[in-house]
Amino acid sequence: MGFNPLRLFSKNKSSIDFHGATDWHSHILPGVDDGVSDLDTSLKILARYEELGFSRVWLTPHIMEDIPNRPEDLRKRFEELQTAYNGPIELQLAAENMLDELFVERLADRELLPIGDKGDSLLVETSYFTPPANLFGIIDSVFSAGYFPVLAHAERYVYMDQSHYDRLHKRGVRMQLNLLSLSGNYGKTVTEKALRLLEQGYYDRVGSDLHRFAQLPTLSSLTLPKKHHEKIIPLLSGV
Repeated sequence: MGFNPLRLFSKNKSSIDFHGATDWHSHILPGVDDGVSDLDTSLKILARYEELGFSRVWLTPHIMEDIPNRPEDLRKRFEELQTAYNGPIELQLAAENMLDELFVERLADRELLPIGDKGDSLLVETSYFTPPANLFGIIDSVFSAGYFPVLAHAERYVYMDQSHYDRLHKRGVRMQLNLLSLSGNYGKTVTEKALRLLEQGYYDRVGSDLHRFAQLPTLSSLTLPKKHHEKIIPLLSGV
């Protein structure tokens, strides 16, 4: 059976079938940030991911001044998870990088965990409420270093209006959609913004941003208005 991300749910919405899908943003790597705290829970989540049909998951722990994870330490923890996990899902390691002074230093030293098969992209974020003082300057430095910035959960930034997204998109910044944003998990305004950006074609990737086992029921029961089907399918495929 091929990849078929949508099945009939109701007259106006379809639930999402994750068979063959890639999760481009998760906090399942245990004990490294504010996500999953222990290996057993990571394995329980991955077992549920198998049931949902995911074929690949990117583990993207935080790297920021408050959580200054080093790539070599994350690789060691990743190896431990790979050793313990015997299932069919392909696990990949990257990071979610806060655009702060630590990131600027790590970028200069190439001390990074890129995301994507080509290793040419960096998953990045800012504070939800205020941008860094030199947001677009840092973005330009990412490009200058030879990477494409992928803005994590683009719809969740309170300070960003349409002009920010237009400027970022025009500059070539890629954007990642949080699947849970479509559920109303972060409020109506975030959901409306997510659907608008999806309709505009501004997203390049989707991810769960899963931090806890308790979020899985919301993820597994997620539905999407039919008019957005064609937009979400290629994002779920992991292409």
